[in-house]
Amino acid sequence: MKKVMTIMMLCASVTLLPSCSSDDDDNWLDDWYGEQETGGAVSTGGSVSASSGELTTFTVSVDKTSAEPAATVSEVFPDEEDNMASNSFSTEVAITFDGTNATYTTAEGVSVTVNGAHVVADHGATKGVCYTVSGSTTNGSLTIVGSKKYEVKLCGVNVTNPDSAALNLLSSKRAYIVLQDGTANTLADGTTSKADHKGALYCKGKLLFNGSGSLEVYGNYNNGIHSADYILFRQGNNVYVNSTANHGIKANDGIYINGGIVNVEVSALAAKGINCESNIVVNGGRTTVITTGTGTYDSDDGGVKGSAAIKADSTYTQNGGEVYLKSTGAGGKGLKTDYEAYVNGGRLCVITEGTRFTSSGDTASPKGIKIGTKNVHGVLQLTDGTVLVRTKGTGGEGIESKGTLAISGGTVQVSAYDDAVNSASDMTISGGTVVVVGTGNDGLDANGNMYVKGGNIVAYGASGAESGIDTDEQHRLYITGGSIFGIGGRIDASLGSTTQGIATASGSVSAGTAVTLADGSTTIASFTMPPYSYSNGTIMLSAPGMTSGSSYTLSLGGSTQSITASSTLSSGMGGGGMQPGGGRHGGW
Repeated sequence: MKKVMTIMMLCASVTLLPSCSSDDDDNWLDDWYGEQETGGAVSTGGSVSASSGELTTFTVSVDKTSAEPAATVSEVFPDEEDNMASNSFSTEVAITFDGTNATYTTAEGVSVTVNGAHVVADHGATKGVCYTVSGSTTNGSLTIVGSKKYEVKLCGVNVTNPDSAALNLLSSKRAYIVLQDGTANTLADGTTSKADHKGALYCKGKLLFNGSGSLEVYGNYNNGIHSADYILFRQGNNVYVNSTANHGIKANDGIYINGGIVNVEVSALAAKGINCESNIVVNGGRTTVITTGTGTYDSDDGGVKGSAAIKADSTYTQNGGEVYLKSTGAGGKGLKTDYEAYVNGGRLCVITEGTRFTSSGDTASPKGIKIGTKNVHGVLQLTDGTVLVRTKGTGGEGIESKGTLAISGGTVQVSAYDDAVNSASDMTISGGTVVVVGTGNDGLDANGNMYVKGGNIVAYGASGAESGIDTDEQHRLYITGGSIFGIGGRIDASLGSTTQGIATASGSVSAGTAVTLADGSTTIASFTMPPYSYSNGTIMLSAPGMTSGSSYTLSLGGSTQSITASSTLSSGMGGGGMQPGGGRHGGW
């Protein structure tokens, strides 16, 4: 496993637009401790709106035809040499497949051999070679070797290789794959292999996609696309990958999505849609990944493994673009990284539908976003953009960091079967809109200290012993800013130092209704409830301007009560619970 430092590419402004594996051990904490923008837009003055119902109704599906969203950040190349515009490939070798045969044109410094429709091209040390590829075969392939970077222009090609890679790029130099404008291209392998190939499209070097044509890749033996180096997608690309045997897109040293339309579907046990042993960076485009495989037990690799739509062994960074993730199998994850994740802009939408996967006494739970591992205390930072997460299977947490978690801006909306947002260490909220619903557990759950310094928060916890905002017995809740409405079966937090008053109450709230907190005739905070109703819950409130000992008016839809702010919290128990409302519930 590689731990690689990421250079975070922060964007000054963001336009929000609508619409190898590691072990899973979800019991370690017990042992250790013993949009759309209308769905979450924030206006000035401490107002939270989350009533659109998008949290319970948004869907994730493959879309090959709609235009990609406008870029939200400038293209960033891992190396300037990766930019196609910085290169020239003028020596052309044309390769045409025709059923059981293949023909080619010659060029100085390039040797080509053909066996039926299986082609091997070697450009040696010749610079500036462009291979233009067209035609169709159901028993053919193209293998390229050479010691210089090269271009492969796909000009309407359909190649299936029954027993190895369809496109086998064995040069360790840069491969610029150009999807010729207006063309549709398909690559596929079979279910057997002569040499245990790694993908229907395999590249030993850097794999750099260009052009506005389309490419479909079908992996039936191993991965769909695999690079032993890194992979770059650019604006205009339209790539679809389907793997029934292993991962969809696999890279050893990085995956960079600067734009384009990338769709991935995988169905193998514990398969990853996009899998990288290093960093994954998203700067634009629309990426959709769906996994349907359940978990599996691997005695040689430490136990239970689950599927994941996106898996990074190091870090995940999203600066722009739209990312849609869905995992339906038992134990499946949406986004999983071993070390760190940073969402600085764009749109990230995640659905998991599977339940827990258990085998040989080991368990993998479904999670929307999971950062860190059993042995690595991860870091999750959400600074801007829109994050929507929905889980509904038993044990399904929405967002979990095995270390610290920080939200400083943007919109975060989560509805989860288990905890909506959970951190193994400190949790800090200093800005943005945070709307979380734990239908069977807590809303916000910090196993370290929780620091609320700003932002606008609505947190629902389940009835009974669960709460909207939860800190464990050894840690404290510190409030120095922000507007907070928490409701659950009880209050389960001990206050540290605060600079604004806090109040408790009991009552019921209806889905989508307005809740206001007023000081006389002045509204100091307002909350629009998410599409869930809660009856007879225990409520915790705090807002800028509240002072200990002062009285305020709390309006819960049609009912009004007087509350008094304090500097302490008492844990009252409510007797009600949560019910969906204001939209399709989706089987909670």
